[in-house]
Amino acid sequence: MAATTRAAARWNLPNSDNSVIETLRQSLGIHRVVAAVLVHRGYADTVSAREFLSSKLTALEDPFQMRDMEEALTRLMQSINAREPILLYGDYDVDGTSSIVVLKKAIEILGGSADFFIPHRLRDGYGMRNDVIERAAESGVRLIVSVDTGIRANDVVRHAKERGIDVIVTDHHLPDTELPPAVAVLNPNRPDCPYPNKNLCGAGVTFKLVQAMLSRSALAPERQAALLDSFLKPVAIATVADIVPLIGENRVIVRRGLSGLRQVRNPGLRALLAVAGFDDGETPSAHQVAFRLAPRINAAGRMASASDVIELFLTGDETRARDLAEQLDGLNRERQQVETEIVETILQQCEENSALAYDKSALVFTGPNWHPGVLGIVASRLVERFSRPVFVLSDAHNVDESEGPHLGGSGRSIPAFHLLEALESMPQLFRKFGGHRQAAGLTLHARNLDEFQGRFHAFAATKLTPDDLRPTYPVDAHVTFRELSEQCIQQIFSLGPFGFGNATPTFCSAGVEIAGPPKVLKEGTHFSVALRQDGRTLFAKAWNFGTRQDLLQPGMKLDVLLQIEDDPFSRKRGYAGWCLSLKDIRPA
Repeated sequence: MAATTRAAARWNLPNSDNSVIETLRQSLGIHRVVAAVLVHRGYADTVSAREFLSSKLTALEDPFQMRDMEEALTRLMQSINAREPILLYGDYDVDGTSSIVVLKKAIEILGGSADFFIPHRLRDGYGMRNDVIERAAESGVRLIVSVDTGIRANDVVRHAKERGIDVIVTDHHLPDTELPPAVAVLNPNRPDCPYPNKNLCGAGVTFKLVQAMLSRSALAPERQAALLDSFLKPVAIATVADIVPLIGENRVIVRRGLSGLRQVRNPGLRALLAVAGFDDGETPSAHQVAFRLAPRINAAGRMASASDVIELFLTGDETRARDLAEQLDGLNRERQQVETEIVETILQQCEENSALAYDKSALVFTGPNWHPGVLGIVASRLVERFSRPVFVLSDAHNVDESEGPHLGGSGRSIPAFHLLEALESMPQLFRKFGGHRQAAGLTLHARNLDEFQGRFHAFAATKLTPDDLRPTYPVDAHVTFRELSEQCIQQIFSLGPFGFGNATPTFCSAGVEIAGPPKVLKEGTHFSVALRQDGRTLFAKAWNFGTRQDLLQPGMKLDVLLQIEDDPFSRKRGYAGWCLSLKDIRPA
């Protein structure tokens, strides 16, 4: 299959100074392998390494470093104290819905009240709309707070101002050259904002507003700290789901928020954890959040209405919470089926015409009647497959039919390529577009498709080298099997939570022997493999190794790339709570 054969991967092997590793090992009292990972990732001195390992609330940044925070807080507290109706305008993904839940609860705790609006993906599309502003004005709303949206909604914010409505924009997406004419614009990515963490997700920005609100409230410090820990749970889920780097403040948010999921009072969150297969008291990892929790939350906005997510997290009725969680679970299964069908259709097209995939530096796939709610996920799957930036487009909704046919969809990128920068190089082609480095969305007239495909490829060709288009494994450290003690592995886990920006460490082990025939795990492409080195045998899971089974024969000597992953199923059966995952192999 020429179209679906991946190029040989690059191994970026570490070149760290062993004396620096040894100094850090001794000063922190940690295992050599863990010290090697820290040094390789830039935490080579004791101070930065300790800071990285911290997860205290005091490690959170001061919210008043964010530009316009005082203005936002003053206007919001004015509405709360006067009991003015407030409208929260969000987005339909995990980031947007989590933002609404957190801010709505905070406003209510401080004595105010707030309604919310989340667009329906099919009826309303992405972003703020004037008709929503009109309905808000008619209902007496005098303050709108946007969450995870609004940074490019200049015309809509201007329209709200004309209708006597103040707007506070909270967002994390990259702004245009002109900011919306709002009372306050909270966005760490605005050029004049000194806030140090530029990688907050939308819920993270909302959380900073809530942090500021609580700090100026009359609540006791103990109560403030308890509320912040409570709010960190949905914010942590959103931070993982939105694929922002899990370093610095984001790592504190996720590490502390996920640890709080061990004990959950909220009926909706408990019900969601249950349908996702978690036992009471079990703490999900960031990986489990990304693949088991977040997809179920996102399924509502993708396949139906995201308002159901808000109801799930705000209801106090446990029966209703279970019903809503099961409904999200069903929508997620439907989403998986639709997604698989589209991916298979595209791969079949590539199989029939390999030029669709590997002859271009950036790819655009289109098809009729593909569900718009899954196009972003499909794009992610194709980026994994082809190691190129990808847009997936289908028939656009919410466009005046008199203007002719339009296409809309989502794009995802590889680390070396800035997706939004590519779109900003050709803005005249689009009805609308937005996003950030790794993810973006657009709508364009169908007549502009060919030009977009050509210019997208051409732009990428000027930015990317052949090596950028190959799968790459950054290797954190060389290890021997003898070093992988239980203590070492638990210390490796302490470097988590792992995700984008703080990837699960990858280790290289040389001269490993295949110690027995591989055992088929599933569908003939996944295996369990016995590996032997220096007299010690370990078992590793080899996912999607069907095309390389010839290298997994007993007695063969290989250099291998390994990751150590949490294995709750093994732990529940009384075995070690971790497993090895084989990432790549090559002859020794």
